Amino acid sequence: MGEETGGTSSQEPPLTEEDTGGFIGGPAPLPATGQPTVTPRPRPDTLAIPEGAAQTLPDGSAASLPAPGEGAVTRLPLPRFVTLKTDEGNARRGPGLSHRIDWVFKRAGMPLRVTAEYENWRRVEDQEGLGGWVHYSLLSGVRSVLIQAEQAEFRAAPDSTAEVVVRAERNVIARILQCTPDWCRLTADGERGWVSKAALWGVDPEEVIE
Repeated sequence: MGEETGGTSSQEPPLTEEDTGGFIGGPAPLPATGQPTVTPRPRPDTLAIPEGAAQTLPDGSAASLPAPGEGAVTRLPLPRFVTLKTDEGNARRGPGLSHRIDWVFKRAGMPLRVTAEYENWRRVEDQEGLGGWVHYSLLSGVRSVLIQAEQAEFRAAPDSTAEVVVRAERNVIARILQCTPDWCRLTADGERGWVSKAALWGVDPEEVIE
């Protein structure tokens, strides 16, 4: 599924232990991103779309001006969250193969925030605000989150008094199944449960996902 769809799919394969980084008692969490290939690494908000360049849709047709908070190509909301499809994704200085690679993302399924669009390229950033321009074919609309708390409690219900099913380590990646304004129901490494949004990166406050 391409990131243009902006949705989730029940046909997506479950994340493996390698993808998620492991639960308490399992392997140590993997790093959130790969090592930089070029330094210094510019933040995505410094990487501008070429001035005066016409926006076009993937089929080559001209794109009209987007509404505020809307992508110029997809008309999906900006910013928005997507995930990395592959085990490796190059983030470039600008939207094109001629631009230098500033960063390499190394974890399939990791959440990324899209902040701009230009033709077949999306400007994305990770939880630390690092990234660049990535080809849209490397991104998916399937949603995931990154555990930001030292330990996140997966509960049986979206309630702080509900039974704790399992605890997950910092930097574990989990697939989103459902979100209320304050909680998300997640799955990772065969476990499912509700986690407070305060412990997560990859979902907006008050965002509801059904």
